Amino acid sequence: MSLRRPLAALAAGVLAVSLAACGSDDDGGSSAGSSPCDSGDVKLQLQWVAQGQFAGYYAAVDQGFYSDEGLDVEIVEGGPDIVPQDALSAGDVDYAISWVPKVLGSIEQGAKITNVAQIFERSGTTQISFKDKGITSPADLKGKKVGSWGYGNEWELFAGMQKEGVEIADITLVQQAFDMNGFLSGDIDAAQAMTYNEYAQVLETKNPDTGELYQPEDLNVINWNDVGTAMLQDAIWANTEQLEDEACQERTVKMVKASIKGWVYARDNAQEAADIVTAAGSQLGTSHQLWMTNEVNKLLWPSSAGLGMIDEAAWAQTVGIAMDTKNETGATIISEEPPATAYTNEYVEQALSELREEGVDVDGADFSPIEVTLNEGGN
Repeated sequence: MSLRRPLAALAAGVLAVSLAACGSDDDGGSSAGSSPCDSGDVKLQLQWVAQGQFAGYYAAVDQGFYSDEGLDVEIVEGGPDIVPQDALSAGDVDYAISWVPKVLGSIEQGAKITNVAQIFERSGTTQISFKDKGITSPADLKGKKVGSWGYGNEWELFAGMQKEGVEIADITLVQQAFDMNGFLSGDIDAAQAMTYNEYAQVLETKNPDTGELYQPEDLNVINWNDVGTAMLQDAIWANTEQLEDEACQERTVKMVKASIKGWVYARDNAQEAADIVTAAGSQLGTSHQLWMTNEVNKLLWPSSAGLGMIDEAAWAQTVGIAMDTKNETGATIISEEPPATAYTNEYVEQALSELREEGVDVDGADFSPIEVTLNEGGN
């Protein structure tokens, strides 16, 4: 999931032509068929392949929540060569799911896209180690072999280290593959792991010393939410210039509303949501898929202000880290504050208002995760 140069120049040209076509008729309204959002056909770009990380969107399709809003949503899977914000900027899709810090870099490079719903309220990124390594805080990473995927996934780690006085030169930084093989073989002392994926991969593996699966008590976990260097992750992004069009504004409210409803369904029906994603073509095992859906739910619920609302303090923390934290080359994600158009709560507020009027619980104050038993290999 690497960051590549966004196709900003191309997108600007495409959008200029598109918006120029949005002329007005004699009555001051848009001409028939002039809006890029007149059609209910919508493409939603994911940042990775089908898995429980995106259960709410798959549930919204399966349960007819998008169609209830007059939308025909096609979910477009991501992959190692797909950068969601690039696809959105190029006009290949209508909405995209991506992490905020990754998109902030693209915006500074010229991409005109806006966060219209912050779905993940908490970060799912951790740094895990075996207990015998004695790593319980970022300060303990000094002198250790520390794994990182890179490609924009490293900033919470670097910010957490620097907050506790550990520089990148103080560790051996290991390029980590998108699996836990290096960690399990001992080549990495502390590895990056998403709570909903790689952490489970370890717990699905047999401990050669016991012949049984590894257990949580075998591991130490550094959680960036606790350290104070968490950054906002999965959000729904839209084309900034299209949001000037009334039809696009209305479609965005519908898109956000139905997506939230899908996540409410995934919260209240974790097993069914995991089954929906599996049926959509996920290659993950059934117990791993349920674990992922359950752990993702923990990142959403309970919601402090209604699912999708962008918290100003969390946004400011993400931006601050993006501006001040340096990587191994001395670079930062961005060099200045992002424009005001980088996010808005306008559409999610309307969506939440409509959902509350319909009696949908968009806060999840009483949310309680389920117990998931992982099987070997996630099967």
